[in-house]
Amino acid sequence: MNAAARTTVASSPQVRKVLVGLIGDGIQLSLSPYLHEEEGARHGLKLHYHLIDLAYDAAGAANLPLLIEAVRKMGFAGVNITHPCKQAVIPLLDDLSADARAIGAVNTVVHEGTRLIGHNTDWSGFAAGFKRSLADAPLERVVLQGAGGAGAAVAHAILTLGAQALHVVDTDQGRAEALAASLATRFTKAELTAGTDVNTALRNAQGLIHATPTGMARHPGLPVDEAALAHRPWVAEVVYFPLETELLKTAKHLGCRVCDGGGMAVWQAVGAFELFTGLKPDAPRMEAHFLRLLDNRGAAGSD
Repeated sequence: MNAAARTTVASSPQVRKVLVGLIGDGIQLSLSPYLHEEEGARHGLKLHYHLIDLAYDAAGAANLPLLIEAVRKMGFAGVNITHPCKQAVIPLLDDLSADARAIGAVNTVVHEGTRLIGHNTDWSGFAAGFKRSLADAPLERVVLQGAGGAGAAVAHAILTLGAQALHVVDTDQGRAEALAASLATRFTKAELTAGTDVNTALRNAQGLIHATPTGMARHPGLPVDEAALAHRPWVAEVVYFPLETELLKTAKHLGCRVCDGGGMAVWQAVGAFELFTGLKPDAPRMEAHFLRLLDNRGAAGSD
């Protein structure tokens, strides 16, 4: 190497490396690696987003403690957390943000020194997407289908946005009741109820928020009866691939206004990127990249 080359190498700024990832089951179709790595590159980072897929391990979520310990020891700046670990991860962390503690679910873990701190950017991501698509939607009576980690986050979001009554529906009555009771301690002016029959609940509702895996590429189907959607002013979804789920397609056919899961997917990533890196991401740029990725995947016929 000649002197000029040595000088160039010596004076080149050190590229900051950032290791992050996602822990969840069946996550190979996630767009998070592309969103975070592209935005990282735009900020001059060498960012790698690693998928830690529980589907490849017979132990599944039972190995979550080992995986979180690996996050501590292997130099991760943080990890995103998805189904089925958003609540199970909480006892494994050192502390929670105020939002994550209130919601009782974590989708973003940040490594701060020797400590792992749990955050929730799902709720703010859903709220941002909802305000863009359904800013003037009536919120007097809302049904939430799904009381898991995603459901807890969007329940917090819709009540923060002003929902006056929220009926939580889940196939597990106990889980629905537990979420409704937790919400009632924080949103004391709202009416919180719980049940297991979404079709009956929708009879007197103005809107439905769907927060279960039904409708995803790996879990196709319609989570409610078509007749139950008739005359509902609006329907919101958390699933983003496909962007137009069978639920949204049916709702639009019936004249409902809709909010797809894309807004939540993008804006939770915006929040997570800032937590991981300390840098302010360009949200419109991330959203445009997200839509291009969906278009490319659809054109390729991917499922």
